[in-house]
Amino acid sequence: MTKSVSIFGATGSVGQSTLDLIRQQPDEYEIIALTANGNASQLAALAREFSARVAVVADDSAYDELREQLAGTSIEAASGADALVAAAALGADWTMAAIVGCAGLPPTLEALRCGKTVALANKEALVSAGALMITEAGKAGATLLPVDSEHNAIFQALQGGTIEQVHKITLTASGGPFRTWTRDQMAKVTPEQAVAHPNWDMGAKISVDSATMMNKGLELIEAHYLFPVGLENIEILVHPQSVIHSMVEYHDRSTLAQLGSPDMRIPIASALAWPDRMITNSEPLDLAEIGRLDFERPDESRFPATRIAREAITAGGAKPAMLNAANEVAVAAFLNHAVQFLDITEIVTRLLDSYSPPAPSALADIFAIDKESRVRTEQLVEELKV
Repeated sequence: MTKSVSIFGATGSVGQSTLDLIRQQPDEYEIIALTANGNASQLAALAREFSARVAVVADDSAYDELREQLAGTSIEAASGADALVAAAALGADWTMAAIVGCAGLPPTLEALRCGKTVALANKEALVSAGALMITEAGKAGATLLPVDSEHNAIFQALQGGTIEQVHKITLTASGGPFRTWTRDQMAKVTPEQAVAHPNWDMGAKISVDSATMMNKGLELIEAHYLFPVGLENIEILVHPQSVIHSMVEYHDRSTLAQLGSPDMRIPIASALAWPDRMITNSEPLDLAEIGRLDFERPDESRFPATRIAREAITAGGAKPAMLNAANEVAVAAFLNHAVQFLDITEIVTRLLDSYSPPAPSALADIFAIDKESRVRTEQLVEELKV
């Protein structure tokens, strides 16, 4: 029996990895919807290759090109935010939610409301609207599978017990390219240096998040929502080799860890085939070749992002959404050479300290907080411009 699949963010790295896995077993999957932000030509090529029913570009200005590229096919072309939600409402058996940022929230929520399986690669959506997403998934009886390597590792390790039996969850972090650098050295970091991750091949924004360790702060917030063991029972451990992706310690002091090569196709395959397993062409793990596994505690004096994130989720309410918005704006400013590397966490801290809107209770509230936070953060960027 074939599994119907929709991929939101099909032209990004996660979307491409997902399609690469489907290419290996094409008879097992039927593609319902593929979406992209604005790359109409690449989206059209993928839609043709996989005989998708619908192809959607978020950017309305790319619609005409998409429609022209799909002329002569039965594939429906669409554009805009409403079209993304409509594509999610088609109710694929398995949906990959990989649209970057809060723009991915509405289609992800719609997919959850269909009561099927949603594989979540968009960490910003869960950070900004974690309580809402978990509530919607519960109401619809949907299955939410984490695709981030760390959270997928936790999910797999939890197959060895129950959430009630967990004593501690450990998120591992590579430490990024500046793990051993001083603050003085990091003050001179360029965007080109920050996007050069030592282990993973990722997009620019997430690479910078790894360099500041804000990605681990965001993942801490994600883990808090996905695995309700108490924030005090979730820790971060720096592990430069990126071989152990996370660990779960149970009350009997047994610790289960998931290991694998630094290849996003591995956690994606876990989610795509779940509850089964599938063959991948990823490199096997060769521990003898690796030789050693190192661990160290994070240094929050040099990398304050994890502390900032922990404080934000402890405060709750609007703070996680504010943190996410401020970080996105600050990272974009850094990539555009407008602010310095160390300014990123400084900007986030200033935004969090600047105001306290009411806690969100609906999606509209989250978007309002996100919009206001971005406006205020842009003002902070102007103050710190290089």
